[in-house]
Amino acid sequence: MNKGRPAPTLETGRLRLRGWRREDFEPWYAVMREPAVHRYFGPEPIGQEECWRRMCGAVGNWQMNGFGGFAVEHKADGKLVGNIGLFTAFRDIEPQFGDEPEMGWIFATETHGTGMAFEAGSAVLQWAEATLPATPIWAIISEGNEPSFRLAARLGFKPLQMADYHGPTMVLQRPSW
Repeated sequence: MNKGRPAPTLETGRLRLRGWRREDFEPWYAVMREPAVHRYFGPEPIGQEECWRRMCGAVGNWQMNGFGGFAVEHKADGKLVGNIGLFTAFRDIEPQFGDEPEMGWIFATETHGTGMAFEAGSAVLQWAEATLPATPIWAIISEGNEPSFRLAARLGFKPLQMADYHGPTMVLQRPSW
């Protein structure tokens, strides 16, 4: 696997998935403060420091793992509307995922119900299957986040078990290809 690579640019019909840039911080922080976005991360939105750390982690995963996070923008106008990708987080959760990638996604309220997250997720999974060694991919979703559960099912994830990770959280896995 080619570790230390930058994020490639992936394109779908409506979206461009690309590496994060410094100038993405303010618009991304605004998205992360939208009530419909942060409601499953805790009752309050994350602060600037945590938002910055997550953005840097998305970039750093490319250097450490050869996979990482993508900024998602509309192709038509370049507006930042989401974050999706593969990463390792070494979470304090059972089962442990270790070096196997975890997939996560967060999208602006304006995109909810439009199919954009599925479009982006499908592109990431196609890239992974063409580029990475065969591996299962993990995900976690907070209890009650039905839109994410539906998306995960469409992307091929299966629920494995409930865990207590900042509240009731389902651990899911997408089998290796």
